[in-house]
Amino acid sequence: MAVNAKKITVYVLVVFALYVIITDPAKAAGYVEIGFEGISNAAKAVGNFFTWLANGAH
Repeated sequence: MAVNAKKITVYVLVVFALYVIITDPAKAAGYVEIGFEGISNAAKAVGNFFTWLANGAH
């Protein structure tokens, strides 16, 4: 049951992504930019955390 739900969810997300790309490419590019900014911010936060740990966590 969980596998079917996962397949359906992935299918719906792919269809939605294709729909957004086809109907409004500029909006799709904005979504991609937001996603990469989020990934970048998360990586910076992880880097800052490990730097803090390496400096003695104080």
